[in-house]
Amino acid sequence: MPAPTASSIAIYPGSFDPLTNGHLDLIVRGSRLVDRLIVAILGNRAKQPLFSVEERAEMLAEVLKQYPNVEVAHFDGLLVEYAAQRGAKIVLRGIRAISDYEFELQMALMNRRLRPEIETVFLMASEAHSFISSKVVKEVASLGGNISGLVPPIVEGRLKSKFQPRP
Repeated sequence: MPAPTASSIAIYPGSFDPLTNGHLDLIVRGSRLVDRLIVAILGNRAKQPLFSVEERAEMLAEVLKQYPNVEVAHFDGLLVEYAAQRGAKIVLRGIRAISDYEFELQMALMNRRLRPEIETVFLMASEAHSFISSKVVKEVASLGGNISGLVPPIVEGRLKSKFQPRP
């Protein structure tokens, strides 16, 4: 009889302000690699978010409800401490360009120093999504540009309602 194996838990952290199809692609691909994927919204004090943590969690939960091994959560503080509290041994991060890699490498090395038992796993963005960022999506939406295909439909609707002119 085979020995029982520990379940693999990964954290995919981010601001998800808003969730893009690039994020969604990484979530779907990452969910196939682990038993449980926790999509964790970080409370980043350095950024002024467009959507509250609660709004982001609602949108994520709606979009991700079809993935039974994906959970939506949020946290403040050090990522590796949150990962350890949740029993995660993997931090999932996406890379779009060399500039992402430089930043992500610094973070991964610091996280390794703080919690050597937690590994960072990088997934390359799909070609179709490599140019998408939340910042660019918000800018295009704020100027009335077409963001269909860049974000899930529920997010597109929420963005349009945030930026539509008030009478």
